[in-house]
Amino acid sequence: MPSILDAQREVEYAVQQIVLPSSDHEYFDQLIPAIKVASQGGQGYQLLQSLSQYYMDKETEIERMCNTNHQNFVTSVNQLLRAREGTVNLTSEILSLNRSIQSSTEKLAEQKKSLVESRGVRQNTDEASQALRDCLEVLRLANQVHDLLGKKSHYAALRALDELQNVHLKEITQYKIAEMIQKSVPATKKLIAEAVMADLNTWLFRIRETSQFLGEVAFYHTEQRRTRQKDRADNFAYLNNFKLNSAIELVSDENEEFDILDNENVQVDFTPLFECIHIHEALGQTDKFRADYATTRKQQKDLLIPSSITLIDSEGSSLSELLEGIAGFAIIEKATMKKAPKLRSATEVDELWESMCQSAISLISKALHEVDNAELLLKIKGVVAIFIQTTDSWNYPITALDSFLLTLFEKYAELLKRRFSDDFQEIVSTDDYMPMPINKLDEYDKVVNVSWYTSEKSREELRFPCVLPFSQMYPLCCIDIRNFLNQFYFFADDHFQHPRVIDDTLKNSLDELLSAKVCRSLVERLSSQYLGQIVQILINLEHFEFACQELEQLLVDARSASSAGDNVTLNATEEFRSNKKTAEKRIFELVNSKIDDLVETAEYDWISPTLVTEPSNYMQTLTTYLSNIMNSVLLGLPTEIKELIYFDALSHAATMILSLPLSPEVKRINPNGVAALAKDVRYLTEFVDTLGNPILRKNLDELQETIALMQAENSDEFYDIATRNKKYGRVDAMNGPLLLEKYTIFCFNNSWTEFVRTN
Repeated sequence: MPSILDAQREVEYAVQQIVLPSSDHEYFDQLIPAIKVASQGGQGYQLLQSLSQYYMDKETEIERMCNTNHQNFVTSVNQLLRAREGTVNLTSEILSLNRSIQSSTEKLAEQKKSLVESRGVRQNTDEASQALRDCLEVLRLANQVHDLLGKKSHYAALRALDELQNVHLKEITQYKIAEMIQKSVPATKKLIAEAVMADLNTWLFRIRETSQFLGEVAFYHTEQRRTRQKDRADNFAYLNNFKLNSAIELVSDENEEFDILDNENVQVDFTPLFECIHIHEALGQTDKFRADYATTRKQQKDLLIPSSITLIDSEGSSLSELLEGIAGFAIIEKATMKKAPKLRSATEVDELWESMCQSAISLISKALHEVDNAELLLKIKGVVAIFIQTTDSWNYPITALDSFLLTLFEKYAELLKRRFSDDFQEIVSTDDYMPMPINKLDEYDKVVNVSWYTSEKSREELRFPCVLPFSQMYPLCCIDIRNFLNQFYFFADDHFQHPRVIDDTLKNSLDELLSAKVCRSLVERLSSQYLGQIVQILINLEHFEFACQELEQLLVDARSASSAGDNVTLNATEEFRSNKKTAEKRIFELVNSKIDDLVETAEYDWISPTLVTEPSNYMQTLTTYLSNIMNSVLLGLPTEIKELIYFDALSHAATMILSLPLSPEVKRINPNGVAALAKDVRYLTEFVDTLGNPILRKNLDELQETIALMQAENSDEFYDIATRNKKYGRVDAMNGPLLLEKYTIFCFNNSWTEFVRTN
């Protein structure tokens, strides 16, 4: 049972809590949780009974209270009804009075309103008049901005717009027109910027169109400076040490004032650029303007560079126009950088310059294959050189262009070498290989002036017509060599920073031409069977050797200061010298071959029954041949070479004559055969004696001693070493016994035959 009582108490307590709150809100706050708890706990019925009981208790209490105080309540109600009636009457009077006061107040308010409205109208009129004047001023300034734009007074228009925005618009900010004009200010500023950029673009277009002519004028001015520098150098040789754009040249030429941007031919006005810079600074768009300007100049640079050029047009206009355009563009850039340093930095200008240089170098390199003429390439180099000197005067880096000149020089050297190689080849192949005839003194002077040749006779001792020892090819080659030297050094004129390269290339090229095209071509012709041609080649080789020695000194004298002091040695000198020996050997071969042919015609009867009284025909022909070639074909050779040829020819003749009795076909030799050989040897000896050179006779010693041995009464002396060395020292130790054996066999057979006939 305790649990049932406790549950009943909890429900009654919950009902007390529900009815205690004074407000409906609090009542529901207590009621709802109580219903929820009772429902969850299964006490809903008890809660409903408790609430019903509370209701009946309260109703009983009210009835009791009403029954106790009923009379007092009725009295109070009557009093309240009388008070209400009085209140109603009083309210009617108050309302009547209020209507009266309200009527008077409305009249006063109407009068006051009329007064206030009249004063407001007047004030509004004044304010409207002032606002109208302010607005008209603003409109006037706005129109003035557009008028100034129409007159291209861009900076004045910007000043007027700035005044309008910062002064006058602030006075009418309360009006919508101010808002409208304020909104139009950015558009107006944009119009100003676009207008000034339009003027700048027009200026840039004119500059681009003027660039090529500006470059042409700059080239002409550089050429004038060259001429003045050359004139000064002619008067003062010391000035030859200073090139164009050197400090000395600039100081010497400073009196010649010339403004490349403002002269009678070209006038470049930078006002549009300055105005554009100033306006964009005022607009706060300097960085944007710099970027736009740089982009435009890059585009103009790209338009300046063509896709290709030709180098073989007759006047070279394609290359000249390209380089003149680049030079003019570069001059404008440098001038802009100096006049507006904040607009163009040195880095940007140098980048454009490097780009243009590389483009020009690439275009020229691609077109170089068209050029097959050295003179044309020299003109191309001249245009590039004046371009380099012009831009160098504006302090542009020219390293890449100087390096490119090396490429042009290599091509130039190749073309020169090819042309002169063909010339030398033609000269060598068409030469007649005969001594050069000279008919008059002026012809002689011309040949001597172009050739490295010193005559043994003085000019006054000469008698014409005469013959020079060398053939016509020698002076012609000398002329080509001098032209080759001059044309090589032509490349160094005006501007070339690599003189040592010219010196080395010239030396190597000249060496190759002389060795390959002259010397080797002459050596190839040594295979000829014509002795006169071989002799002439030998003479020419000797003169070319002398010419090479002179050339070595000439190259030393012509060398640049950077190469001064270096010795020059041409490989061709040694090649000509060594091939002289080859030519001499070839002469020996031909002479000896002829001697062989003549000796082979000898018809000795080694066992002749009779004694011959005249020298053999072949011996007479041999001596005649030797005499004739020495006095005709070999006449132009130096004495020492002729003596050497004689010496070799006689030595070979003696050997061949001695080989006749030594032939295996000769079995026996009788005294008549030995006598015939001895007569021929005496005839040959007498011929040698007429030459006036005792040394030549030594070539016949072995032949003479061999004949003496065969004619000796006591041939056994040969086998005595002491006697042999004294009498027959030149006789070969093997040949002597062989000949004695052939001679002894004949003598023995002859004696035996005589003995048989007698007995």
